[in-house]
Amino acid sequence: METLAEKQITSPDITWDFGTAYELFISLHVLLQPEYFGLRPSWAAGVRSRIPAAERKLLEEVYPLLGIPLKWINSLPAPKDALSALWAMKQIPAAERLIELYGIREPYETNDLEEDKKHIAFKEILLRIFAEGKWNSTDVDFFHKLFSKKHERIKREAVESALDWWSRPAELGEAYLAAFQSYYQAFFEEEEKRVEPVLRAGLERAQALSASVSFEELFTELSQGIQLGDEFRAAKFIIAPAFWTTPLIIFEKMDKDTMLLLFGARPVDMSVIPGETVPDALVRSLKALADPTRLKILYYLSKESLTPSEIARKLQLRPPTVTHHLSELRLASLVELSLNHDEKRYAVRKQALESIFGNLQSFLANNPQKEQ
Repeated sequence: METLAEKQITSPDITWDFGTAYELFISLHVLLQPEYFGLRPSWAAGVRSRIPAAERKLLEEVYPLLGIPLKWINSLPAPKDALSALWAMKQIPAAERLIELYGIREPYETNDLEEDKKHIAFKEILLRIFAEGKWNSTDVDFFHKLFSKKHERIKREAVESALDWWSRPAELGEAYLAAFQSYYQAFFEEEEKRVEPVLRAGLERAQALSASVSFEELFTELSQGIQLGDEFRAAKFIIAPAFWTTPLIIFEKMDKDTMLLLFGARPVDMSVIPGETVPDALVRSLKALADPTRLKILYYLSKESLTPSEIARKLQLRPPTVTHHLSELRLASLVELSLNHDEKRYAVRKQALESIFGNLQSFLANNPQKEQ
């Protein structure tokens, strides 16, 4: 008989969400970390260069550490597009703007005690800096250690710059809004028109699929290779399409019962770069298969599921090297990933491997126009 925990994993209540406001923040998140998402750094730098220097500097210093305000975006009313998000930001008093955007004063409770403690400390320190208008070296140590897990190359100077901004909340609030308005005018105003119909089509496909498969199958398909496990246990799911992070997913616990999931909705024959005729998915697949180490990893994963440490021992490679190759394979949607607490286990995603040759044939048959 199915237990309550099992039922929560396999049959949660689903609420569908939609809004290009998500993509306003997500696209900038990707443009500031292009290599992580497999995007050409020179092109990303060219887009960022369209933003005025002062606003660009602020975004580069502060936004990667704060991340995407998913809960706030989810709370917006329809139509939940970029302009309505910017308007909603403007209605918040400047000194309170980032406090409200990132829910710094809201209680945080999940089913993970250690995660809760970390987030409570995060919020308490920011609120103190906000109130006192200053930070200390212990604060820098805390945030440097915290953010180093997500941004391996982050420097203490970057953390100090972000905290310096945070100690001037009214100035930060005004500058933050101005920076996003500049980004919208410089790039996202036109980009929104391109991605909106793609997001709607992706949402419709996901909704249709949900009517014919189990939630576990739906989750694996939308995530392009992640197996449903304890990491994603929730009684309720809010699911929305995303464009710029495809094939990766973005997820966040809204509360102890609810998970927000944004899945990659960009088609395999479409590039993230506007006007680019060569699809990202095809390039990533061929690039992944062109590396001998990654081919060896796929060989072992075709026999059994393995952890990064187990793969490292088989190949006699350093774990960071294996992690890099697995990230490339994940970006190419060639591996399945299961998460159980702190353990990651990989296996070959056979469906994706079988479709590569068909995607290549389709691309060659379409005879794309040459880039100008």
